[in-house]
Amino acid sequence: MIYAHLYRPAALLVLALGTSLARAEVTLPKLLSSHMVLQRDKPIHIWGWSEPGEAISATFDGTSQSTTSDSLGRWSLYLPPHPAGGPFQLTVTSTNKVVLDDVLVGDVWFASGQSNMEMPLEGFPGSAEVKNGAQEISNANQPGIRLFLADRKASPFPFSDLGTEQSWTVCSPETAAKFSAVAYFFGREVSAREHIPVGLIDSTWGGTPAEAWVSLEGLSADASLMPVFAARAQLVAEQANAGLVKAAEKREDDAARSANKPLPKHNWRPDPQSWDPSWLFNAMVAPATGYAIRGVIWYQGESNSRSALAPTYEKLFPALIADWRKHWHQGNFPFLFVQISSFASSPSELWPVVREAQRRTLAIANSAMAVTIDVGDPNNVHPADKQTVGARLALAARALAYGENVEYAGPLFRQTSTDPNAIRVWFDHAGNGLVAKGAVLEGFEVAGDDHHFVAADARIDGASVIVSSPQQQRPKYVRYGWKNAPAVNLYNSAGLPASPFTSEDGIPVS
Repeated sequence: MIYAHLYRPAALLVLALGTSLARAEVTLPKLLSSHMVLQRDKPIHIWGWSEPGEAISATFDGTSQSTTSDSLGRWSLYLPPHPAGGPFQLTVTSTNKVVLDDVLVGDVWFASGQSNMEMPLEGFPGSAEVKNGAQEISNANQPGIRLFLADRKASPFPFSDLGTEQSWTVCSPETAAKFSAVAYFFGREVSAREHIPVGLIDSTWGGTPAEAWVSLEGLSADASLMPVFAARAQLVAEQANAGLVKAAEKREDDAARSANKPLPKHNWRPDPQSWDPSWLFNAMVAPATGYAIRGVIWYQGESNSRSALAPTYEKLFPALIADWRKHWHQGNFPFLFVQISSFASSPSELWPVVREAQRRTLAIANSAMAVTIDVGDPNNVHPADKQTVGARLALAARALAYGENVEYAGPLFRQTSTDPNAIRVWFDHAGNGLVAKGAVLEGFEVAGDDHHFVAADARIDGASVIVSSPQQQRPKYVRYGWKNAPAVNLYNSAGLPASPFTSEDGIPVS
């Protein structure tokens, strides 16, 4: 007992000294590491922590800046903008020196969303594969592409760091296999065409709703987003019986095993924290907003297709974009997103409503949408063709981020006009003309004042489509692809598919 008594204070003293020494040393956030890509042509932000009042200096490619940490030990400085190139070395010096090697300067893209953005090149074992995944992995030696994979974390308050032991890695078969397939294919296209280093930050969590990715400040700025909190209240209430439900499911599984029967299917339930409004923003977005980026690629919406959530997406998604742009302090950077694909799902999920909300979000400046309705899988929520998704996002980047005069979108509904016993639909991004892939256009419906839609015939007339039905002699509204998994075949001359749409003023929710 004497030795134990003597040991404990000594241990505490060592721990206290260790903590003091650790605090005295300058430290950097996880996003600042060897092999990183810094955003070209923007001030280079370097920040971290040290003992309060410490002098800090940073040197990069012959340029240095200095500062002093504040009373909490936080410090921040900016180095001048730098053109693309590298590799370089970055050193941060205080009472200690941190040296980061193999640093490139190029374009950084922040990739986020739920499982279709999260899905790695190796796929989801047992449930979904990436098309030609094994070959894509073996060809993933891309030293000009650097990858940062954030851990899945949730928090009620904003983190100061990304809560991960990860650091930047060089893109290789080993690192790419675990990385977002869509982000990888996008980055590969951009790197090959622009001939610059590309940094990709993968901050994703499958099965999560958009409201979890928006700050509380962003959500509270619009009273029309209150249904978000009502839905959250319902989910929280359901947690009261979560333990009992799991126990009942286990009994059912055990009984099935004992009878040598297939295991019963149980309803999927999310991690409650991953659905809490703002919690993913706090842990997986906020810590990155000090890092300069070229833009964002986003793929999410499936989890907001539930009938209780879908009607809010028209307000929620633009709020997310505005919120991220506000926190990054980089103006209206390109925000490129994927329209949710084709999946049979269930009648209680309103995929057309979410798609239409996404289409209408294109009213936001410097945004673009990759339509993927033609590369979905009605029987799998995770389609295999992630190459086309990445390529279409890269097309949008070529136009919005890199200033190329290239057709980057399929036909997008603009307006209607009246024809005798028909309605004419006009499109933006019609290219050199509209195309039906197949003998007859599919997927069009018309309705009168009562909004009761019926199947319609459609034919292309230049940059427009004339739609009619013998069941509706005076059509007032038209819609296209208004099913969870529709049969559609309208394209433009560039081979890009038309987005599903409705011409109704408001988005119907039934």
